[in-house]
Amino acid sequence: MDNLTYNSIILQLEGLKVSEEFVYPVFLFFLIFYIIVMVMNCGMVILIAGQRSLNEPIYLLFCKLTFNDIFGNSITVPRLLLDLLRLPSERTISYAECAVQAFSTHTYATTSHTILMIGLTLRLNRCRTFVSNPFCDNASMFKLSCEDVSINNLYGLIFTVLLMVSSMGSVALTYIKITAVCLTTKSKTLNSRAIKTCTTHLTVYLIMLLSGFAIVILHRFPAYSDYRKLAALLFHIIPSTLNPVIYGLQCTELRHALMQILCIKKINQRKMFPN
Repeated sequence: MDNLTYNSIILQLEGLKVSEEFVYPVFLFFLIFYIIVMVMNCGMVILIAGQRSLNEPIYLLFCKLTFNDIFGNSITVPRLLLDLLRLPSERTISYAECAVQAFSTHTYATTSHTILMIGLTLRLNRCRTFVSNPFCDNASMFKLSCEDVSINNLYGLIFTVLLMVSSMGSVALTYIKITAVCLTTKSKTLNSRAIKTCTTHLTVYLIMLLSGFAIVILHRFPAYSDYRKLAALLFHIIPSTLNPVIYGLQCTELRHALMQILCIKKINQRKMFPN
């Protein structure tokens, strides 16, 4: 029996623990969020690509953010929706697909540093087939092994600490400089715009930061797996929904371009359907 399960190519995903009467409401909830994320982010890409005046580096950065959100959510949410409609015993995934999903999940969050983490994980032999997560990530994969995974844990924690410290440090430095400018300038318009932009940006950043911390910490405490899964989903859904609003619609040029398109559509509709 051990030989049959050792290094099995088929794994079982735990998925979300949802009672039968709440399966369809939860499915609808995540489906609506996924549609919102796709529509808003794809719309932002189309808007920037279709306006020559927006073909500048700052707007290409917006495109990069939106592509990243589309990629990250498309890797996890459709599979999550499919598994919600399946019986727990039918939520299976191949090890190769699990590895691709784990790599993509970490690419979404941490890009190039993912390679070393997934290299460290694929070297391990597996003696388990149960993935205790709604989707595959690095920590879920190395938990499939009965070998010593202290190296994986150590690297993951060190990398996370370095990433978080550098991220928080750069954000803190940026906000210190913004605060200094606001204190020295007498422009009420500039200060108002800075406060509005920084408040919304900081809100999304803190959600991502706290969700990321929660995922890393709760992976070490199996008793709180449901809270970890919630944090993982928040990490994907909320920033991807808010990013187009915060980084896009608050930008004057993007907002004007969007309003111009909407006005043109209204004019065309009036021509086609006159009163």
